[in-house]
Amino acid sequence: MNRSFSAAKPGLLLNNAEESGPVSLSKMERAIMYPVKSLIVAVILAITVPGAHALAKPALRDVPEIENALFAVAIADAIRDRCDDIGARMIRAMGLLRNIKSRANALGYSDAEIRAYVESDTEKARMRTKGWKYLAQNGVSKSKPNSICAFGRAEIAKNSAIGALLRTK
Repeated sequence: MNRSFSAAKPGLLLNNAEESGPVSLSKMERAIMYPVKSLIVAVILAITVPGAHALAKPALRDVPEIENALFAVAIADAIRDRCDDIGARMIRAMGLLRNIKSRANALGYSDAEIRAYVESDTEKARMRTKGWKYLAQNGVSKSKPNSICAFGRAEIAKNSAIGALLRTK
């Protein structure tokens, strides 16, 4: 029997059978081999194909540590913008934004993905809606402009994530 590598029949490398006919796998062997082969292919693709791991990343809005920090910045900015007696702690805010970006990069997000997220009109509208809902739940009313300032002063007093980004003038 000539058993050169190029003349080997498919399946002969799977067992040590001396038969010259093709080797068939049982249903059980196929059931075990299929997921194993799929896993091997997935791992190889994840390691070798640039950006393949990007498919597994959630949207940045679904990453709580990123979303919550940006939400605090957005609320603080809304307060600062509407209240003459409340200002921003700009150095702290800029430091936080750099930390958010750095953390997103560490999680595998590119600068372009981060920029697309923070500059997206859709995301800005979603954040605005979420912000007004949060403010309303905390006693702020659009019809009572001073209520947002009272909320801001309370956040400053608590030194919350929002309050830490603000200061009284």
